[in-house]
Amino acid sequence: MEEQKDTYLTVSIKSNGIFKDKGSKFIAHAYPVNNIDTIKTILEELKKEFYDARHICYAYRLGAAGEEYRLNDDGEPSGTAGKPIYGQLLSHNLTNILVTVVRYFGGTKLGVSGLIQAYKSAAADAIAQNTIEERIVYKTLKASFDYPEMNSIMQVVKNHNLMVLSQDFRIQCSLHLAIRKNDFEGIFEQLSAIPKVKVEEA
Repeated sequence: MEEQKDTYLTVSIKSNGIFKDKGSKFIAHAYPVNNIDTIKTILEELKKEFYDARHICYAYRLGAAGEEYRLNDDGEPSGTAGKPIYGQLLSHNLTNILVTVVRYFGGTKLGVSGLIQAYKSAAADAIAQNTIEERIVYKTLKASFDYPEMNSIMQVVKNHNLMVLSQDFRIQCSLHLAIRKNDFEGIFEQLSAIPKVKVEEA
């Protein structure tokens, strides 16, 4: 069975971009995000900051494969704002990202093709001002064990350079580990093979 990809591309920081046409100003922001709540908070803050703007349009993708996404035209003609912004996310193969474009109307209508170009260009500029980085998809597990099993467990952790998220070495010992998705099954089996160790996805 072929291994699934367990990495994805996203932006590393918040960045800004801008595009101007016939007096209209398109101010773009790109943000790394991990969940809907963060996106909602950012959008609420933007509405307060740019309370006098005509439109605040956006697109986002979430999940390692970009399986969760949304496009919003915020009152612009259908398909002229959210779609070209989203198109930039796809063309750069980015996920866990939100790109917003705030529009201040300059008095002259740009037409459908003008709007599409403006939103696309503003979004592209915000992404271009950022650093794109590759991130690894992790799964987590919890191993529960008694003191005598500690050495065997820590040997697996050390051999595979596993990330320890938390540990508890009081009466019953437990380790919460983050493991690269493609390595997860193998390490789960290795830990489960140690006598008296209970392993579960966490």
